Amino acid sequence: MTQTPQQNPEPIDVVIMAAGKGTRMKSSMPKVLHRLGGRALVSHVIDTATRIGARHIVVVTGHGASEVEAALQGAAAGATPAFARQVPQLGTGHAVQQAMPHLPEDGTVVVLSGDVPLIGEATLRALVAQSAGRRLALLTIRTPQPTGYGRILRAQGQEGEGEVLAIVEEKDATAAQRAIDEIYTGVMAVPARLLKSWLARLDNKNAQGEFYLTDVVGFASVDGVPIVAHRTEDATEVLGVNSPSQLAALERALQLRQAEALMAQGVRLADPARFDLRGTLACEADVEIDINCVFEGAVSLGSGVTVGANCVIANARIETGAVIHPFTHIDGGKMGVTVGAGALVGPFARLRPGARLGPEVHIGNFVEVKNSTLAAGAKANHLAYLGDATVGERVNYGAGSITANYDGANKHRTIIGDDVHVGSNCVLVAPITVGAGGTIGGGSTVTKSTEPGALTISRARQTSFPNWQRPKKKS
Repeated sequence: MTQTPQQNPEPIDVVIMAAGKGTRMKSSMPKVLHRLGGRALVSHVIDTATRIGARHIVVVTGHGASEVEAALQGAAAGATPAFARQVPQLGTGHAVQQAMPHLPEDGTVVVLSGDVPLIGEATLRALVAQSAGRRLALLTIRTPQPTGYGRILRAQGQEGEGEVLAIVEEKDATAAQRAIDEIYTGVMAVPARLLKSWLARLDNKNAQGEFYLTDVVGFASVDGVPIVAHRTEDATEVLGVNSPSQLAALERALQLRQAEALMAQGVRLADPARFDLRGTLACEADVEIDINCVFEGAVSLGSGVTVGANCVIANARIETGAVIHPFTHIDGGKMGVTVGAGALVGPFARLRPGARLGPEVHIGNFVEVKNSTLAAGAKANHLAYLGDATVGERVNYGAGSITANYDGANKHRTIIGDDVHVGSNCVLVAPITVGAGGTIGGGSTVTKSTEPGALTISRARQTSFPNWQRPKKKS
């Protein structure tokens, strides 16, 4: 995939390793497609690669390759990465070998992992700067629990700061080497021309019988190529996902990071630990969000918007001063939802794709609105359905009333003029137009359009039977 470089000294090409099965996930889904913040793990990595100006992005697939490649079509703002398949999977070095034919030799290759989703843009830029087109740069971190990771071996007497000599994998390490607390994160930046020559020299003479990418460190040392380490202090950005519990922990870390960023902008969150953003959320001044709210897709909240507890809002624009009461579900889908300035929605309301609420509209409890426009001041306060409707200003739409918009084959539209009053428990059978200023008597089923200002009643005549006795059970 070709991206516009962002003035890097050397062109940047990114290889993302995404071939692993993820056995500990106990799932038929490829590990890199498990979701973090509402998006596939590997999609986060692709986005970061794009932000650092990657010229080419190659995703190495293996387990579930077809599924992974299909899921990533159109990733990263409409572009699609290139794919290289690793079959069989013979180690990290073997994985990168599959990607190199896609890459020219004039750039710096950054190697990332598809299951390490929160790697930071600034960290990668610093790593590329360390490589400078002539050095092998490794991203490392110190951890009190290094078990399972490759250890960084430095020149004797210079632990933690000296020249990097090699990386030793856990299964090949001595007891003394296992005591080292600086580990390799799996991220490196290296000139492509050097990497290609080193990959050709790899062998699998080790405890796992695999081709280790980390062996290139030894080759660099032999060849006299400087080896540098950029050490990050942020453990979150190098955490990988290998199990559902690790995924859940990383989800909380991501959500807290996003909550902190919003609060730094002035958003008031009732409890940052009970907040979920699974897309993008743009907030203007004085926005308040209560507990257990979930935001998905693209959501924007105007100034002074209040969102009550336990709301789910996806792909919606909520304008200035609107109040979303608790337990409201807004799902704009591809059509989006707009809630006008000063509108009141909920509690327990549902806005579906294509709902357009004007200023000061009221949508109350257990009201559902789909593909409908409500003009300023219209109200549907409880227990109602508006589907495929155009509702005028100041309309009062009664409890239990519905628009019957579907005839079993096609959808039809209902038009309700300004200042109409629709009584309770009415059925408006589309396609019809209710004239401005009209009144629909409670309990009516209306199948024909009405004139402006008319009172329309359509129901059976009431009949009463005095002294009627209900049937009784036989003894």
